[in-house]
Amino acid sequence: MSQQQFSVSVIGLGPMGQSMVRAFLKAGHEVTVWNRSQGKVDAMVELGAKRAATVADALDANAVAVLSLTHYAAMYDVLGPAAEHLSGKVIANLSSDSPEQAREGAKWVRSHGAQFISGGVMSAGDDIEHPASYIFYSGPREVFDAHSELLRPLSPQEYLGTDDGQAQVFYQALLTMFHPWLLAFDQATAMIDRSGADIAQFVAFAVRSAAAYPTFMEEFAAANQNGGWADLASLKMMDAGAQHIIDASEEVGVDATFSHTAQNYWRKAIAASEQAGRAVSTYELMRGDER
Repeated sequence: MSQQQFSVSVIGLGPMGQSMVRAFLKAGHEVTVWNRSQGKVDAMVELGAKRAATVADALDANAVAVLSLTHYAAMYDVLGPAAEHLSGKVIANLSSDSPEQAREGAKWVRSHGAQFISGGVMSAGDDIEHPASYIFYSGPREVFDAHSELLRPLSPQEYLGTDDGQAQVFYQALLTMFHPWLLAFDQATAMIDRSGADIAQFVAFAVRSAAAYPTFMEEFAAANQNGGWADLASLKMMDAGAQHIIDASEEVGVDATFSHTAQNYWRKAIAASEQAGRAVSTYELMRGDER
């Protein structure tokens, strides 16, 4: 049985947008592309995509348009001048932004007669074919179901519900974890290097230690559903541990600002615990329960 062929427009050809075009083409989809920078359009046309001279042409070319832009403000800039071409179309905005921006963007698109679903692309860089890559989707179930097969080449799909902002809630929550990890890894490897040790030797141990992270996440998730983990003695131990990290970094001239920030949270939790006469978790502090 031959694979069903779909057609789709891709608006925005940054690294992620280009990866999406390649995935669609690889799956046999007919792809029309638009981007402000024509050099990026040329590269995709060489691979087999069709060129749209304008955003209006990209919208007119297909029933579904996938947006891969810097943020939702760019959606208004790009689609605004062609808003009269939105009626009857389906916009799948896979750009990153806040959940509320996604909800407002959905209203704007629908106000022009189009359907809308939002997405958050969890990928290994721009490698949407990586085994760990997948995409969160949210918005009307019927819209997602009607177009999930067309979108399937991009990455495995995780539909979260009808709230237009839910995909961004989960996506931004995962980036909340990822950004500190990047900074922590930079600090750790800088400390290794400035201490005269070998980063390549260290990374094997870092990967080995990361195997325990899922256990920690499951345990702390269970605790956070019940107000968060807190024990005054343990909080003081974490404060002391943070100081050791700061000392080890600063002794060799490595910036420990990130560790000072972490230590500040442990110290806030200690102070709040002593004032409340009970253990107060950092989770409570971040939720704002103790403000």
